[in-house]
Amino acid sequence: MASAQINEESDKGGMWVLDQKLDQPMEEEAGRLKNMYREKKFSSLLLLRLAFQSLGVVYGDLGTSPLYVFYNTFPRGTIDDPEDLIGALSLIIYSLTLIPLLKYVFVVCRANDNGQGGTFALYSLLCRHAKIKIIPNQHRTDEELTTYSRHTFDENSVAAKTKRWLEAQPYRRNALLILVLVGTCMVIGDGILTPAISVLSAAGGIKVDHPKMSNDIVVVVALLILVGLFSMQHYGTDRVGWLFAPIVLLWFILIASIGAINIWKYDSVVLKAFSPVYIYRFFKRGGKERWNSLGGIMLSITGTEALFADLSHFPVSAVQIAFTLVVFPSLLLAYTGQAAYLMSNKDHVLDAFYRSIPDSIYWPMFIVATAAAVVASQATISASFSIIKQALALGCFPRVKVVHTSKKFLGQIYIPDINWILMILCLAVTVGFRNTSQIANAYGTAVVIVMLVTTFLMILIMLLVWRSHWILVFIFTGLSLVVELPYFVAVLFKVYQGGWVPLVIAAAFLIIMYVWHYGTVKRYEFEMHSRVSMAWILGLGPSLGLVRVPGIGLVYTELPNGVPHIFSHFITNLPAIHSVVIFVCVKYLPVYTVPLEERFLVKRIGTKNFHMFRCVARYGYKDLHKKDDDFEKMLFDNLFVFLRLEAMMEGCSDSDEYTLYGQQTEKSADFLLAVTCDTISSSNMELTQSSYESIVAVRSPLRSNSLMRLSGQTSSQTEVDECEYINRCRDAGVVHILGNTIVRARRDSTFIKRIAVDYIYAFLRRICRENSVIFNVPHESLLNVGQVFYV
Repeated sequence: MASAQINEESDKGGMWVLDQKLDQPMEEEAGRLKNMYREKKFSSLLLLRLAFQSLGVVYGDLGTSPLYVFYNTFPRGTIDDPEDLIGALSLIIYSLTLIPLLKYVFVVCRANDNGQGGTFALYSLLCRHAKIKIIPNQHRTDEELTTYSRHTFDENSVAAKTKRWLEAQPYRRNALLILVLVGTCMVIGDGILTPAISVLSAAGGIKVDHPKMSNDIVVVVALLILVGLFSMQHYGTDRVGWLFAPIVLLWFILIASIGAINIWKYDSVVLKAFSPVYIYRFFKRGGKERWNSLGGIMLSITGTEALFADLSHFPVSAVQIAFTLVVFPSLLLAYTGQAAYLMSNKDHVLDAFYRSIPDSIYWPMFIVATAAAVVASQATISASFSIIKQALALGCFPRVKVVHTSKKFLGQIYIPDINWILMILCLAVTVGFRNTSQIANAYGTAVVIVMLVTTFLMILIMLLVWRSHWILVFIFTGLSLVVELPYFVAVLFKVYQGGWVPLVIAAAFLIIMYVWHYGTVKRYEFEMHSRVSMAWILGLGPSLGLVRVPGIGLVYTELPNGVPHIFSHFITNLPAIHSVVIFVCVKYLPVYTVPLEERFLVKRIGTKNFHMFRCVARYGYKDLHKKDDDFEKMLFDNLFVFLRLEAMMEGCSDSDEYTLYGQQTEKSADFLLAVTCDTISSSNMELTQSSYESIVAVRSPLRSNSLMRLSGQTSSQTEVDECEYINRCRDAGVVHILGNTIVRARRDSTFIKRIAVDYIYAFLRRICRENSVIFNVPHESLLNVGQVFYV
């Protein structure tokens, strides 16, 4: 840390804080630690390997768009004027250049949160630079984390004014959250629609060679492929990436080669489409038919948002290399080649992709196309898993099981419940529509809404995080909207033709996510308002007015400060409490990870003979909550370190104390210690000496002995006795006390609120995973304390 400093508010009374500034060597050490958690520097060989793997996970969706773009651009099945085809191709070329290449690969991907992408990663960045997080469970000590990067603003800057505007009104923070949730829900919609349209389009190639075949057979083949795809997800992205990457690379090589052959063989006049003049001519011809065509052209950039959401699986540089060297040139050749073929075969629009394939490689290409369509589905499925994990950690999604499928890459996850829900909805869409035209209309609606959400969030990122000049913000916004707004208007014309599907799906997920978040906020507010005062606890005396039985009680609470209502409820109804009580708060911060050595904060409550502590365990949205045994071990390790450092500070005189810091500076010992003393008085008792609370954050519990040697002090007998006492209590048994909180709407609540709280939220609470399962608490050590509160 750059300084030994914690500003901690006490529950009652005054406080003083020890703030000892360290010299330059410690600042260099802090800078080194921060860099450890930034994106790793990969070797060239590893980077190429990851770029290769990213083809199989990130670019499948974007890469398979040539299967169905021209079919949906000219749905009547014929092209009246060759210039219309050149205009459509020109729109495809510049859409690919402005949106996937310039906006996403080179701008939006840089807005990742230490390698994490998606709308919630952008939201996390904003939460660190402005006070817009709805659940106010953060403390200023959280900002001292090495992974908690933020900037200070000049009070008169645009960034500072934007920050004050966002923080001024609660409805603005809520509106921003809803915007993020809408983007998240649309990404989930992509995870449903992409497999349906990609696999159904690829399977449709059977009918090109067998025109009399029933469409039902194509649908059945597509359904079988989809079931197989979703059944493979539990193997993980790393294995799936190695399996799919060769297929996608072969796909890009083939479509680029076929495109080049068609340009040379049929009509190279289509190369005029690289002139933007033909876009102007395309719209000048006017008519509603142009907007229908625009809805089909937009499908050429589908999968772009999955590119950003899947960043957690691969480093940004690998994704950029794969796109610029392989994906972008291959797609340009593929679309241009199809257009050249259609210039000579204007009636083959409905099967443009398969008919443009030379007869000698038709069936091999059909097999590769089908396999590539399966890969395309993988991109959006992986993106759905990533973004739901982020929403889950930030309290915006019901608790579900998250399986980390790779020990090397923590971002690679699998969520079984979501996987099967996506599969069922995908199969329903495929059976319901039975053709790619209406699915394409639905698909386009979801994609363009996600892009608009990302654009608006990027405006705030550029102002608050990057502190870009307003001219650059204006240029980025203008170039993005000039493409996305016309596409948005175009998909509005197709809402009744299938575009309503993602809106319904998104609305359902939005209700689930917002109601869950609302219930989470209200539960936290109840905990805050009903927490017990420290004076009341201390007034009960060391025995708390009860029998102190052997053992340790871990009382789980959502409060990082104060004594939770569940504790008073417990001791009011039971005549005994454990000899040692530890209030455990597990909270998630808007950071991608909290390093293990900074995860726990420990604090004493009351005097030593109370044997009461508070432990705050902090996680990022990428972190995996370890199993109970590991969590318990880490908790007690940090508790013992706290006791040793507390004893050291008690044993130091003023001169020794400064000697400690001086030696710490010379050796770059990396720990943070602050002592907060307060005098607490109540109607029941008056303490004759100041009680104190200590907070300790230690980079590594294993280094506590070296810290003691640096100070030249030894642990006091009192500290040794207390450690032995806690160990004996630990051997007697550890009991996990969790609150089983039931939320009810008040009788005077509105009808909508009663439906949301009493039915939707209650249903979600019943079907989601219990806290005991999340924390991996064994049933024999679990004690649930029920309580009901009304909102």
